[in-house]
Amino acid sequence: MDKIPLTPARKVLARTKLRSNPSHDGANNGAALRRDLRADFTASLVVFLIAVPLSVGIAVASGVPVELGLVTGVVGGILTGLLPGSSLQVSGPAAGLTVLVYEAVREFGLTALGVLVLTAGLLQIAMGLLRLGRWFRAISVAVVQGMLAGIGLVLMASQIYAMADAGPPAGGPAKIAGLPDLIVDTLISTEALLAAAVGVGTIAVLVLWPRWERGAQVVPAPLAAVALATAVVGGLSLPVARIEVSGMLEAIQPPGSADFALLGEMSVLGTVLAFALIASAETLFSAAAVDRLHEGPRTDYDKELIAQGAGNTVCGALGALPMTAVIVRSSANVRAGAKTKASRVLHGVWLLVFVSLVPWALELIPVAALAGVLMHAGWKLLPFQDIVRLWREHRGEAVVLVVTTGAIVVTNLFEGVVLGLLMAVAKAAWESSHVHVETQTTEDGTVRVRILGNANFLRLPRILDELEASLPPSGRNVELDLSGLRHMDHACRSVLTAWAERHAECRGPVATGPAPGSPPHAGSGPLSGQPAP
Repeated sequence: MDKIPLTPARKVLARTKLRSNPSHDGANNGAALRRDLRADFTASLVVFLIAVPLSVGIAVASGVPVELGLVTGVVGGILTGLLPGSSLQVSGPAAGLTVLVYEAVREFGLTALGVLVLTAGLLQIAMGLLRLGRWFRAISVAVVQGMLAGIGLVLMASQIYAMADAGPPAGGPAKIAGLPDLIVDTLISTEALLAAAVGVGTIAVLVLWPRWERGAQVVPAPLAAVALATAVVGGLSLPVARIEVSGMLEAIQPPGSADFALLGEMSVLGTVLAFALIASAETLFSAAAVDRLHEGPRTDYDKELIAQGAGNTVCGALGALPMTAVIVRSSANVRAGAKTKASRVLHGVWLLVFVSLVPWALELIPVAALAGVLMHAGWKLLPFQDIVRLWREHRGEAVVLVVTTGAIVVTNLFEGVVLGLLMAVAKAAWESSHVHVETQTTEDGTVRVRILGNANFLRLPRILDELEASLPPSGRNVELDLSGLRHMDHACRSVLTAWAERHAECRGPVATGPAPGSPPHAGSGPLSGQPAP
């Protein structure tokens, strides 16, 4: 009798066991499903409690009605949550686009916001269909960190005005320059001091609340901070500004045909491109971070890009804020024990119920408390530890990060990111052109000059300087060896050929060829040493 291999035998026994006890297996599957649903239900409540104050605060900071922030949260939870891509990542309005949205609303008007977001969503869908999602992972991490740091600084500079119930000036430099006047005006105004105290108290709760582990497990820090600030302001009847609510139907303003005519302007197209690229980059970097937090299915970057584009298309049609994947909500979702995408869908349902049934509750929230929440969020965007590590290990990356941050503060988000990307590309090109020139004099007096590394036009001045310095006294031979080059572009080949020919005429014979022990190469004019493969 033939022996049955162990692995097939185990498979046969497993199939026999399943057939013999199907009810037991079904009971196990049912129990596992119920456990997952319970975990997802609990996680959805945690994410909902975090999403409410953040969505409202981001809407206020963006200069739009607070309902539009909640609408984006609903669409990000229900629609994007149902689509494939990432299983546990949660989408909604993000602090990373606050500055750009504020400037767009100020320049083009609130009714144009829907066109910008809708067009950016369609662009994201196109990028996903073209399978460009994976290429966002090629963006320099220093540029992304610089982008977030710049956003954090501008966000903090604007919210410090809101903490004093004052309106911020336009532009990052103007906000920073106006801080001394803001401090003076706050100190001489009782109402401004009370509002600032509410904002500072909110930040203190955000910092200290997580240290109380039992309380933090029950109530998220943002909700606790806003709830306490609201209770204090309401209980003491403090004269501070509160959120204004106009109603869901009044806030939703779908774009009209006149708004789509703005797409013919270059400045509008630049803003659309900035929306799409920054939202996509923030989403996919968040996805990479969330994937490291759980053991479930990994994110399909192209499908996630399509899902985000679909969500932004719907948000644009409703005139709401743009959405991205939000790392704060996503990490809270994972840590709360979510198992499937049901948690993020349910969180969107809770937001819809909240904004439909109890919108009046928003009118109790002081603006200074939300400003404190966003001040804390902006502070967390500053990569203090990363900049120290980069300066020690990769100073070029640290310079890219700092320049990107400064450019965003001085100019705007789009121009700052473009400058950061150009610097990152230039740095990569410079570092990839490392070249080294070695000089050795043999026993017969021949001077052997060997060039190693990557020779391109960026390094030509240095190569020529070192070649000139290596020239021997007249009458000695020179051997120029290029076999150690991994790459040599056309510009270097032309210049080195001309150098060899010129010095063969002026300084005596210049013998060119590989050093002893190097593999033989076919000659090319006066240069017989070819770049090594």
